[in-house]
Amino acid sequence: MPEPALSAPRRALHAIRQGAHRVDTATPASRDRAVDALRAFAILGVVLGHWLVTALVAQDGGLHTASPLQHMPWLAPVSWVFQTLAVFFLVGGHVATCSHASARARGASYGAWLRARLARLLGPVVALLVLWTVAATALLLTGTSFGTLHTLVKLALSPLWFLLVFAALTAATPLVARLHPLWPLAVVLHVDVVHFGLHLGPSWLGWVNLAAGWLVPYTLGAAWTRGELETRRAAWVLLLGGTAVTAALVLWAGYPASMVGVPGAAVSNLNPPTLAAVTFGLAQCGLALLLRDPLRRAMRRPLAWAGVALVNLSAMTIYLWHLTALMATTATALTAGRLPGLHTLPDGLDWVAARLLWLPVFTLVLALCWTAFRSFEQGSRRRPAGTGARRRSRVVRVHRAAQAPTARPVRRV
Repeated sequence: MPEPALSAPRRALHAIRQGAHRVDTATPASRDRAVDALRAFAILGVVLGHWLVTALVAQDGGLHTASPLQHMPWLAPVSWVFQTLAVFFLVGGHVATCSHASARARGASYGAWLRARLARLLGPVVALLVLWTVAATALLLTGTSFGTLHTLVKLALSPLWFLLVFAALTAATPLVARLHPLWPLAVVLHVDVVHFGLHLGPSWLGWVNLAAGWLVPYTLGAAWTRGELETRRAAWVLLLGGTAVTAALVLWAGYPASMVGVPGAAVSNLNPPTLAAVTFGLAQCGLALLLRDPLRRAMRRPLAWAGVALVNLSAMTIYLWHLTALMATTATALTAGRLPGLHTLPDGLDWVAARLLWLPVFTLVLALCWTAFRSFEQGSRRRPAGTGARRRSRVVRVHRAAQAPTARPVRRV
């Protein structure tokens, strides 16, 4: 007897499971899936964090940025969960060091390696700059106030600072791959003592930490590649030591409890990174290293791995467009009036509850942005040829083509 036809939802679920199985079988056994999982969680943490603490308030005929952390500082622990940039730099340092070592082993030049790395990082930026140039011009011509336009453009382009720093550290990988993390940590410490403690030096001195601060987790990633962070003891030292020092800095040294910038605050832990942000990042890196084995086990499930692989394939697209998705939703919904959780002042739990309800809408708009602009990130990647490869789904083909080397740890001899 013929098998009964599946219902539409069951057919869709079956197709998803088949696609996930193909992604799973196409992944080399040598690939460390925990690395990809940590990178995906770091990107999604930043996205959710921005969506939760960034508000565009409709006021005085325009839009102005605000934050619930401004009015409800007791919500600072939210920033401890979703400010995950240190984990991204940890993974970035690990992958770049592995990739550079692999390129050298193949005889590839530094220039060829760097062009390949930067193309994947900076390719999606072109689409963002072009769209916002056109959008800003259109908004000016339609009478949008300069204050509102400045707010929107500044917010839309704010993710670029991260890419510039990450690109610079990537380019410096051959120089910093053997650098001990204590050296950039010492730079951050001295800058903060001089700048915040003694109130000496020029006003720009604190910006030295923009490179030194993120160099700490980046060089930790290189140490991970060298096999120096394989023990659980090393991870626990980072987690407990980073947590203890951060708590001391917040409780007794006057550093803000929030690990993200708060509008109107005298000091931001993130702009540029302070010693508290760096020690907090060390704690996050320690936790990430402790989670490697559980993540490796979890990523054996095809559905979980397929989701992580998909996020990794479009990590820069998701990161660059998530604030545009928030602003597009806010501006479009403004035609219906000032809506709670979207255009109102974030000064109470009612705003928090309403904002949580908007998260699925932001996700849908971001998915539309991803559909429109993912080719800028994936277009330069080599696609596999052949009849069998053409029959594979787009996710599988791009996944296989996009795999960066994740070599086994290079241990010192």
